[in-house]
Amino acid sequence: MSDPDRESIVLGRITSTFGIKGWVKVYSYTDPITGIFDYDQWYLSRNGQVQPLEVEAGKPHGKGLIAKLKGFDTPEHAQTLAGMDILIDKQQLPDLDDGEYYWHQLKGLQVINLQQECLGRVDYLFETGANDVMVVKPSVESLDDRERLLPYLPEQVILDIDLTHDRITVDWDASF
Repeated sequence: MSDPDRESIVLGRITSTFGIKGWVKVYSYTDPITGIFDYDQWYLSRNGQVQPLEVEAGKPHGKGLIAKLKGFDTPEHAQTLAGMDILIDKQQLPDLDDGEYYWHQLKGLQVINLQQECLGRVDYLFETGANDVMVVKPSVESLDDRERLLPYLPEQVILDIDLTHDRITVDWDASF
């Protein structure tokens, strides 16, 4: 991975050590959280430095996850990994069905409503109990300086996603 920002996706983070044999606690951004173990090689990143590591084992533990990485056999050695992001190459992600998108594909897209008003660009998404939410931040092209939270509801609010033209069309009044 020569350019991790362009070619990789962050799947989680190593938070701390676990036990006396070099295991680490893992915070996973995947859904389900154990999906992070679908990849047997991780790229760990901190301050622009990336290192590949092989996952020897991984499993749920309590409400979280723990992992054993090859070559890390003591808590002192494993402690050097704490705080590192866990990345994989984007090409390793499974293909999705038509009309399905990974969140990272939506970040940065321009959001336009049915009145052809630019509401801003997708900054990030987050989960709620009912549905996911897009955080749309103002941009140079947007009609005002308001940040908006739009429910990610395909066919109700999200009418079209055009990755080729970096655009999402929404049924959302600018005054909301």
